[in-house]
Amino acid sequence: MSLARMLEVMSNPADIAQLRKSYERAELDESASEADPLQQFDRWLREALAAQLPEPNAMTLATVGANGRPSTRIVLIKGYDARGIVWYTNYESRKGRELAANPQAALQFHWVELERVVRIEGKVEFAGTDESDAYYASRPLDSRLGAWASPQSQVIGGRAVLVANAAKAALTHGLHPPRPPHWGGYRLVPDTWEFWQGRKSRLHDRLRYRLDQGAWLRERLAP
Repeated sequence: MSLARMLEVMSNPADIAQLRKSYERAELDESASEADPLQQFDRWLREALAAQLPEPNAMTLATVGANGRPSTRIVLIKGYDARGIVWYTNYESRKGRELAANPQAALQFHWVELERVVRIEGKVEFAGTDESDAYYASRPLDSRLGAWASPQSQVIGGRAVLVANAAKAALTHGLHPPRPPHWGGYRLVPDTWEFWQGRKSRLHDRLRYRLDQGAWLRERLAP
């Protein structure tokens, strides 16, 4: 669809059903994919970084609370290796409370410009204390103070509350605030990966990797 046509459709919400795109950029074939999903993810993430995409490290995190109600939000990947995928947040936030009740989650990367999606599912655990301390110490000072200032996911009276909390944290901790006890890392330990490459005529390529008796089994899924 041309840019002009897209703008025309977007000017009339009733026509949003007419928005379409033909995915023809690349393909994902079993013979050209990695046998290990972590290596395949590493390849795709490096290609997203090399393409200078906006926020290539942004991922959707999906959790389900004790009430069975799902929720999603965007977080940033801060590390990955054979142990899993790491991000950092407030343990007392909604996602933190939901993970405490149900330590199963899903992650999704959507690299629009490359017509690619990566989905990851598994159990979530806390990152190590030393790991969380090291990452917290690497953050800019304002971000470190912000971790003290924000009662994440709680109702507050206005932005002035955050500003006042940040000022209080700065007076209390100075230039070297310690990591708050309510803030740190999570690690999702994958048991399922899916790599999606958009293809023409909606016949997309989908390769799923799942653990089968300790080994990764690669399967093609219908789009």
